[in-house]
Amino acid sequence: MALRKLPRQQRSRDMVDGIVDAARDVLVADGYERLTTNRVADRAGVSPGSLYQYFPDKAAIVEEVTSRYVDRLAEDVVAALVDHVHDEPEAMARATAEALLTALQRDPTLLRVVWQDLPAARHLDDRLGLERRVRDVLRAYLGGRLSAQDRRRDPARASWLIVLAVESLAVRFVLDEDPPLTREEFVDDLVALGIAWL
Repeated sequence: MALRKLPRQQRSRDMVDGIVDAARDVLVADGYERLTTNRVADRAGVSPGSLYQYFPDKAAIVEEVTSRYVDRLAEDVVAALVDHVHDEPEAMARATAEALLTALQRDPTLLRVVWQDLPAARHLDDRLGLERRVRDVLRAYLGGRLSAQDRRRDPARASWLIVLAVESLAVRFVLDEDPPLTREEFVDDLVALGIAWL
């Protein structure tokens, strides 16, 4: 938990949200190295003392920004998986790939900062948590679909491979300046890749 203390009143929650939003703006505009607590406080329209009531330092603020960002990504992808858990594999894979791309494309500038610019230690736990949440749902889905003779196909192994490959490819698709395929083609290829592992 990045917060020094939890805001209890609505006014305090609004202030913390404003600080986090301001930190996101400074982070995206100027990068991690130039982000300071004073710049964030100024951008949020609060005193540095008010900021320090909730955040001990800049690392804690950045941790909260990345945590909220990754949590929202995870919620979107897990929701798509859960909503399509009774679908055939291709329909489930397509819906999940679309949800992942939509979530990643919502804020590509912050995605670039989080995945490429921040020191890896600043967000590794959040990224691993995202992967774990998606893998857990996918593993349960695969475990329920595999018949007795298919048990040689380990759901944990398949979910690990699929989630890491799809995440890596989707992030690159969003961040590359000029990917050599359209979004529709990319989703088709992701679905084919996922189905091949099943």
